[in-house]
Amino acid sequence: MPPQQGQPGRRPGPRPMPSAGTPPPGYGRQEPPQRPGGYGGPTYQQHPSFFDDGPTDHDPYFDDEPPPRRKRRFGGCLAVLVAMAVVLGGFYVVGDRAIDYVKDLVAPPADYPGPGTDPVSFEVHEGDSVSAVGRNLKEIGVVESVDAFIDAANTEGLTVQVGFYPLKKQMKAADVVEILANPDNIDTINVTITEGSRAKAIYKVLAEKTKKKPADFKKAAEDTEAIGLPDYAKGNVEGYLFPATYAFPPDATPTEMLAMMVDRWEQALGDNDIEARAKQLKCGGGKACTPEQIMTVASLVEAEGRGDDKAKIARVIYNRVENPGTAGQAGFLQIDATVNYALGKSGSTELGGVNVQSVDSPYNTYTNKGLPPGPIGAPGDDAIQAALNPADGSWYYYVTVNLKTGETKFAKNYDQFLKFKAEYKHYCETESKSC
Repeated sequence: MPPQQGQPGRRPGPRPMPSAGTPPPGYGRQEPPQRPGGYGGPTYQQHPSFFDDGPTDHDPYFDDEPPPRRKRRFGGCLAVLVAMAVVLGGFYVVGDRAIDYVKDLVAPPADYPGPGTDPVSFEVHEGDSVSAVGRNLKEIGVVESVDAFIDAANTEGLTVQVGFYPLKKQMKAADVVEILANPDNIDTINVTITEGSRAKAIYKVLAEKTKKKPADFKKAAEDTEAIGLPDYAKGNVEGYLFPATYAFPPDATPTEMLAMMVDRWEQALGDNDIEARAKQLKCGGGKACTPEQIMTVASLVEAEGRGDDKAKIARVIYNRVENPGTAGQAGFLQIDATVNYALGKSGSTELGGVNVQSVDSPYNTYTNKGLPPGPIGAPGDDAIQAALNPADGSWYYYVTVNLKTGETKFAKNYDQFLKFKAEYKHYCETESKSC
């Protein structure tokens, strides 16, 4: 019986040496020694995926034949191709965009060839920049691009005046600049309304400028909703057509013109809440003023005062209507301008011999106590602010002692008033014949 390998006490005989081309038995797949009584599995096992088809008895390392080539995966090649395609596509997109960008830098901005199609009236507003004008022109289709207009404007050094200009759609930018640069091309109805103007006089001025009839504007004023007249005006437009210089569009209607004037009046009020402010002032019998009464006071102030005196005159009016019988007065305002309004005459310092007691009108402040029923003209911004913010003082009288300079003195009692009145009489006798 041949000796058992691995048994103690016996020495195994010599083994023949393997040749250089023959691997020793079990090389590359040697079984680990068995643990007595324990787990007989291998302590190390090569993962089958290490080889293409799992472990085999064939070991190509010591064979004379070359090792078999590994199969190329089609998926790997596809991934490389896809990656190259993405990179090349990216280069194409970036390159294409770069070319477009360069073209944009080199190519002139879009511009119509002209000369234009349909006529349009274009307005340049106060404070408009060249770029703002360009945007507005493009928006209505006059120019094809803002850049084309700006380039043409910069070339000519354009300065443009406020107003309306006759243009056409799809014009060449340079042609547009040529028209805007010439103020003679302004197509605007320019109208100036002076402070204290009455509605009747305003209608006449507007009619003269527009070749319409005063009756057209009077009729337009009756549509109080269309012109934006506030409810507290009670349908009376007097006092709410703000005095200013207007640039009306050439095709503006009477209703649109009056609406612009009422809108300008609202702007004059600014941040003042006329309804809230009116409640803080008294207009007779301890009752708060209404917004309409504030406008009435403002119209009286406009007719009677100048400069800083306006806030003092407003205080005199409030003192008189709120405190009748104080300081020798009986609550009558006795303002000549209100009587002239009742008579349909323009305002003046004195009534010129008119018997005020014979003028039967609620606007006669010599015969009717308190405020007249409404404004007597269009007050400007200063007069409105004076009516909203009267000066502090206990004055009940005022006298303009110099018509040339407008110097006005304020009295707290009747005796002081008589003294100032005598000063005015002396001025009329010695320095002026316009009294």
